[in-house]
Amino acid sequence: MGAVAAVLWAGLTPLGAQADSGTAPRQQTEAERALDRAKASGAPVEVVGERTETTTTYANPDGVTMRLDESTVPVRVAAADGSWVTPDATLARRADGTVAPRAAAVDLAFSGGGKTPLVTIGRNGRTMTFSWPGTLPAPTLDGDSAVYADVLPDVDLRMTATTQGYREVLVVRTPKAAADPRLKRIAFGLRTSGLDVGRTADGGFAAIGPDGQQLFTSPAAQMWDSHGTGAEAAKNAKNAKAATGAAKATPGTKATPGVQPQATPADSEDGTDGPAPGATSATTPLDLTASAVTVVPDPHLLASTDTAAYPLYIDPDVSLASGSPERTLLRSDGYKSYGWANGTNGEGDGHCGTWDGYYCGPGYTQRLYFQFTPGALKGKKVLKATFRVTSPWAFQCAARWTDLERTNNFSSSTTWSSRPAELDLMVDRSFSAGRGSSCDPNSPAAPIEFADNPDETNENLTPTVANFAAGKFAKLTLELRAHDESDTSAWKRFKNDATLSVNYVANPALPTKIGLVTGSGTVCSTKSADPSVISDPTPALSSVPQTAAGGESGARLRSVFSMDKYTASTATWSSAFADIVRPTSGFVGDNVSPGVATAPTLTDGTLYRYRTWTRSYYDNQTSYLSGPSNGSTTGWCYFKVDSTAPKAPSIAFTSTYSECLPNSCLAAGGPGVAGTLTFGPASGDSNVAYEYKLSSGDAWIALPNGQTSVTVKPPAAGTYHLDVRAKDVVGRWGAETVKDFLVAAGAGPVAQWNFDESSGQAIDTSTTVAAQQHNATLSTGATRDDNGRRGDLPDGNGGTTPDKGLRLDGTSGYASTAGPVLETRSAYTVSAWVKLDTLTPNAIVLSQDGVTYSPFILGYDHGLGTWFFGVKQQDANTGTAYYGVASDTPAKTGIWTQLVGSYDPSTQQSTLYVNGVSQGSATVTGSWSATGPFQIGRYKWGTYQYNFPGSIDEVKVWQRALTPQEASDEARLLNSDGKAQVELTAAWDPSGATGSTLTDTASGYGRTLTTSGGATLDGTSLVLNGTDGAAGTPGPVIDDTGSFTVTTEVSLDSGTLAAEPVGSTVQVTGQRTADGSSWGLWYQLTGTDTDPETDSTVPVGFWHFGRLNADGTFTGVTSDEPAAAGTPVRLTGIFDAQDGTVRLFVGDNQNGTDQEYAAAAGSGDFAVGRGPSGTGWGHYLPGSITDLRIWAGAMTDQQQIVDTVGD
Repeated sequence: MGAVAAVLWAGLTPLGAQADSGTAPRQQTEAERALDRAKASGAPVEVVGERTETTTTYANPDGVTMRLDESTVPVRVAAADGSWVTPDATLARRADGTVAPRAAAVDLAFSGGGKTPLVTIGRNGRTMTFSWPGTLPAPTLDGDSAVYADVLPDVDLRMTATTQGYREVLVVRTPKAAADPRLKRIAFGLRTSGLDVGRTADGGFAAIGPDGQQLFTSPAAQMWDSHGTGAEAAKNAKNAKAATGAAKATPGTKATPGVQPQATPADSEDGTDGPAPGATSATTPLDLTASAVTVVPDPHLLASTDTAAYPLYIDPDVSLASGSPERTLLRSDGYKSYGWANGTNGEGDGHCGTWDGYYCGPGYTQRLYFQFTPGALKGKKVLKATFRVTSPWAFQCAARWTDLERTNNFSSSTTWSSRPAELDLMVDRSFSAGRGSSCDPNSPAAPIEFADNPDETNENLTPTVANFAAGKFAKLTLELRAHDESDTSAWKRFKNDATLSVNYVANPALPTKIGLVTGSGTVCSTKSADPSVISDPTPALSSVPQTAAGGESGARLRSVFSMDKYTASTATWSSAFADIVRPTSGFVGDNVSPGVATAPTLTDGTLYRYRTWTRSYYDNQTSYLSGPSNGSTTGWCYFKVDSTAPKAPSIAFTSTYSECLPNSCLAAGGPGVAGTLTFGPASGDSNVAYEYKLSSGDAWIALPNGQTSVTVKPPAAGTYHLDVRAKDVVGRWGAETVKDFLVAAGAGPVAQWNFDESSGQAIDTSTTVAAQQHNATLSTGATRDDNGRRGDLPDGNGGTTPDKGLRLDGTSGYASTAGPVLETRSAYTVSAWVKLDTLTPNAIVLSQDGVTYSPFILGYDHGLGTWFFGVKQQDANTGTAYYGVASDTPAKTGIWTQLVGSYDPSTQQSTLYVNGVSQGSATVTGSWSATGPFQIGRYKWGTYQYNFPGSIDEVKVWQRALTPQEASDEARLLNSDGKAQVELTAAWDPSGATGSTLTDTASGYGRTLTTSGGATLDGTSLVLNGTDGAAGTPGPVIDDTGSFTVTTEVSLDSGTLAAEPVGSTVQVTGQRTADGSSWGLWYQLTGTDTDPETDSTVPVGFWHFGRLNADGTFTGVTSDEPAAAGTPVRLTGIFDAQDGTVRLFVGDNQNGTDQEYAAAAGSGDFAVGRGPSGTGWGHYLPGSITDLRIWAGAMTDQQQIVDTVGD
């Protein structure tokens, strides 16, 4: 490959503004109407449009606040037509012969008998299918269960549907059946679509989706016998100290003749629901291969010859996990039930032994746990929280205390021995419910509410849920336990319908459209040395209040307008007038203008600064939350009043473009298409010069004195806010005029290949007209794989499918069209996403054939070690090769990079973009006609050469030169909804992992983390000792100069951190450079505090995302609140290469604002638990990590993070 001429290039500033919303009268939102109705009626009103499977939203009667109820079980599910229906696990036969629940949150089907699969379970088009090792009989349906009789002699298979999964119970009826050798190992055939199945710590398995989120989970199987049921239970009760004809009366209650305490309702004798009190049980880990899940029953239970022990029950089950509330039951004898069902009458909680002669069980202790996800609470300020759960039964009529505790999190692998540590008492309640007329007064089943008692300062449910909503910890786990776990009389039963009920208001955010109103827009100069100039001493001020993402519904907002004036003699600022609040009465919703505020008369020549913020109201409209202002974030708006300076000039759109009017805005021109503007003085003015800018963030562009017209070439499609001001003879710049104009989209690609076909040619998707398509034929060394750059795509049937990409072997692999795609004598642009396997040979990405040579090449130059785009002067052996531009940073293997090459013969400019960033332009000659096929993965130099080794995807070709902004936008890879398409490139889940390596089995890229020092894998997390424990893999794992997203779930070791010196920094994860930090997620200790409950010293510090500099300072963004230690926290960092910014999310909430950030190409190891210190390592993290994932691409917004991360 030839010589390289690289010239640095600078273009127009990227467009930041978007089209304004319409000015038509606004209709109230459903939530606003519900608030009005609730206030008028004095009763809550549901906001029906905000229903989800597990959440229900209400407007409260105060007319200001909202209520969100999140249930741990689905309260509704989507029907085939998209409507909501009541969940119903009752089974029915379908036309295809399968058996399925009437309405469930998962796609579930049981076999109708024969050789058909036993069960298929799916969600969003991703499925797992299990097969029975034999022929199944036709099932007998029994409500939510399908019973397959005698699948082996005297062995029934009972499949029970739930609304979130299923239970599978083998009922072994006799000792003879238990002796059947086929029961020693029962292998269920396994087939998956769009899921990877891996082991969990307890011997179960988890089904992992394409973005690394756990979609389904199955704990290790449980097995139990029939001891403690039926006659044996009656015998135990009789042998206990029995009542003689009447229940013993507890002081304060009236005994009812013939009724005595009991552990379970009298009709609860079905062993398939779970082990009865007194039953022997065992946990049986599952053997997992790629094609089978094998249940290995406990040999001791199988060997029992005691007929009272039969039937035996063997119970593996599968349930939905990702993004949904979870529940589990843990028992001191080792039995557990993840995702437990209600059975006959809920599940017990407390100590189950003998009390005052009444038998409950053999003396185990049982606790119930409920785990909530944060997504529904994003953007909300929690005012009050209540935990509600139904209690259908209690051991006795007298009230006993039950505690609600916050604990660490659980998973399907959690057992009694590994049960979550209790962190804090939330609420305690003393009650008895569910004994009906056995008690006086009557004691029916009842929803029990746990809410903070203001008189008990140790109750912390509301502040805890508020911290959860703010993202301070990843999940909220609540434990129900008897206060006295030695007292069997405190045994109670609970349903699995626990609900977290939250009263909330919106968290306010920074307003938009901040500035002084002029023309059809606003002006805001954030530089005090270059203030805007206005001629009107009573300026109109603009502010449109906003809420944090997720808080929009029902928000009651106002904008506050505040202004300071500067006193030069004392160099101080003071308030110019009392703050103005708009609207003066009532409220507006999110992103709704409250109207302008008119300032009182201001003084000529004085420097002023203006800021504004959002208020969100609650507490019967008497209290409010204040959001951030532009003064503390994007900058004050500085201005002066000068009534003698030039007034706002006139603007005339002379050619191509036209001014947007209040009710119409016509698109014209296109990116890079010239238009002429003419400026003129306001009436009575005499101006000598003008300057303009195309958006508020741009620098002013000055015209020479006397010039009144200018030709502009907008860099991209969209709405522009043209800002113009004039200068008078004494050199004063005056007031500004702002006018909008709309730039049409440029001509689209003339060819585009996504490589999503299952086989055959790569279809040109730039057109649906077959005769105009340039389809590409794949060679024998070219295949498609499921690791395309766009990640997970909609499949058109409500599900998703992995994106495919073109995979080339580097020797014979390529794809080519039948004929030319480009007219190479005219301007053109080519682009592709590439992932290089090796740096050894040259590697061509795109070219087009001439007779002997290719007129251009886009690819990798081994000699330079960089990406390259260049053109050849002519289709002849001239003694020279290709001239163009090389990338600023070296190419790397194993990571996705976006390349764009552009050539314009009219200017002879050859330009290369890498990840949307210009690498420079070169002036070269190379305009000649090449009429051969378009090549993907090779080029022509006499013969075909330099086949690309690796992956190529999303190839596009334009018959024009893209503008720099358009090239930048291409690197965003947005879908039709404006969301960035992201590809998971690394995912490490330590569940079930031990030893010294942790392999990525979810992303398809297969990188392995290797531990070092005092780092260990304990089956649930990567544990780091804070001194030398770490893990790493050769890096980089992502193109650090391109956009990416990283997420992790990390827990800090509070005690170790508190003992560190203030100012200490530790890295959770990140990429190093040769002598420093490319990027990382960090924690910095800023102080210590005392925990009032434990009287222990706790660390105080903040999360950071960005770069730790050599002087100990950070470049990047910092969390809003101190980091929570000792509990898992979800952190997500995003680098947007196109904007040149980083942002940090703690939980689901963005912290701080986007911060400017310059990319630094990584080299060396990618690190977990330590950070670069000079050329070595330091900054070791004390704590644990339970999840780490990285995507190519910058997730666009909060909702995409919630949907993709999947907590």
